[in-house]
Amino acid sequence: MADPARARKIAERTKTLVADFVERRVKDERLGFVTITDVRVTGDLQHASVFYTVFGSDEERANTAAALEDWRGRIRSHVGKGLGIRLTPSLEFIPDAIPEGAAHIEEALKAARERDEELAQSKAGASYAGDADPYKKADDAE
Repeated sequence: MADPARARKIAERTKTLVADFVERRVKDERLGFVTITDVRVTGDLQHASVFYTVFGSDEERANTAAALEDWRGRIRSHVGKGLGIRLTPSLEFIPDAIPEGAAHIEEALKAARERDEELAQSKAGASYAGDADPYKKADDAE
């Protein structure tokens, strides 16, 4: 098992190599606007999970997934030449869930802002149920 620092370095280098190959060498009309977001390599350096996002519709995401799957062997060959290690890790392309998570967070923040506005409006017309200062104070005469 390789040390974690080496696995991290190989993951970063793999990310750079895959992104470069996809950007410059993959000539496929099915490939959409794709971004390689992360690469995770197993401890034994045998398998690399490549996370990517695609800007566009569901159809463009499906087409990009098919194109990456078709080009996987050539991308792996390029990664093997670039890494220069004895065994080239196998590649698995996984669509990243960052955009969906970000959209969910944006919806939650929007709902919170709307609720804050409702509370601010109800606070504007509110008055105290009793005195404005409910705490008892010592009389100055005593």
